[in-house]
Amino acid sequence: MEKQTLLEKAKAYLELCYHELNKENLLEERWQVIQNSIKKTGTYELLDFELDYGTKVAWRNSNKCIGRLFWRSMEVLDKRSLDNADEVFDALFEHIDFATNGGNIRSTITVFNAHKGIQLWNPQLLGFAGYVQEDGPIIGDSKNVEFTQKCIDFGWKPKMGQFDILPLVVRIGEDAPVLREIPKEIITLVSIEHPSMEAFKDLNLQWYSTPIISNMTLEIGGIEFLSAPFNGWYMGTEIGARNLADEDRYNLLPTVAKLMGLDIRDKNSLWKDRALVELNQAVLYSFRKAGVKIIDHHSASKQFMQFMRQEAKEGRDVMADWAWIVPPTSGSTTKVFHTEMQNSVLSPNYFYQENPWD
Repeated sequence: MEKQTLLEKAKAYLELCYHELNKENLLEERWQVIQNSIKKTGTYELLDFELDYGTKVAWRNSNKCIGRLFWRSMEVLDKRSLDNADEVFDALFEHIDFATNGGNIRSTITVFNAHKGIQLWNPQLLGFAGYVQEDGPIIGDSKNVEFTQKCIDFGWKPKMGQFDILPLVVRIGEDAPVLREIPKEIITLVSIEHPSMEAFKDLNLQWYSTPIISNMTLEIGGIEFLSAPFNGWYMGTEIGARNLADEDRYNLLPTVAKLMGLDIRDKNSLWKDRALVELNQAVLYSFRKAGVKIIDHHSASKQFMQFMRQEAKEGRDVMADWAWIVPPTSGSTTKVFHTEMQNSVLSPNYFYQENPWD
């Protein structure tokens, strides 16, 4: 990033941060320090509280996230001092365990140093493998087929199951990528069953408890943290209406419909819609039975509307991508469906990366 651009981004964030935290009396002196650092070294380091608040504001500004009402509650694990693979793996394991919290999921972010070339190859810290068969359908999660093959190339032994947790892959600088299995004791898997359909258990479905996104760049004041995995907790439709239901993921709607005795040849029977509702009910029921925090899409919609009202009181506009905010099930029954949204990108924020192996 050019020095002038970095200076502009740094000043904009500094003014926002110190104003919102009532530290404006410290702003001028701090700005001088940052200017000098950028002019001499081409970069600067965020102070602990600047980083902490920046991660929260980045969540507040995340256009595609419906769960921003609790943006102030983000737990920040500052790991900027780490610079070797063993330490990074330990920090990632710590994140999984801390965030999962016995099922009472905590919104958490782990921030690694922006200048030490630390790369996380996993799209999410927890994810299921996807295997391509020579003359058959994909086994597991087709979204992860390419990454699964990379893991196999690095020596990981495929298990060929529908729900195999992938290992973590870390690369530092020009070193070769390093692979490490996640300890089983810190992984919580939820078995999916239905409150009234006994045969649902026979499908042997499951999903992991904690969605920890690890393929986004955190940008604060012009500093880009390429490795900053973060999580909230699941909205049920993410699993029941997308991960398990999408035709290019687990494609389970025909299976569930047949279990219900529906004729999948008759579109007028709305078999997809009926199967989708039952699959989503099963996900919500199972997570709650297992004691793992999850939210339904109607409650999430109400919380987002509350978030918009709170931000309006603070004199801030909410930026949101309508197509992402509206739930993929029963959208028109939620308030967010009927709400106009601006979709400009603010800073700080999170930005998707290209695959590291590309």
